[in-house]
Amino acid sequence: QALSQVSRRTISTASRRQAENRVPEGQKLFQEDNGLPVHLKGGAKDSLLYTTTAGLTMFGTAYALYFLLISSMPKKPN
Repeated sequence: QALSQVSRRTISTASRRQAENRVPEGQKLFQEDNGLPVHLKGGAKDSLLYTTTAGLTMFGTAYALYFLLISSMPKKPN
C-alpha cells in the first residue's frame, strides 16, 4: 500500500508548470505569403540546413559516380 501511495504522489505532482502554446505563431509564420518555399521560411537555420543537405547530396552523388567509374575499368595486370 505504501508503494501505491508513493507512485500516485509522484505521478500526480510530476508536471506542475504549464507549457506555452506556440503553435499559432508558427502557423502565422508558415502561412505568410512572402514568396519563400515552406522549407526555407524558418530563417537562417533552415537555409543553412537546406544548403548543407544539398551540398552533401551533390558530394555523395559525385563520389558514388567516381567510384562506379573506377570500378568499371579493368585493372592492369603487373
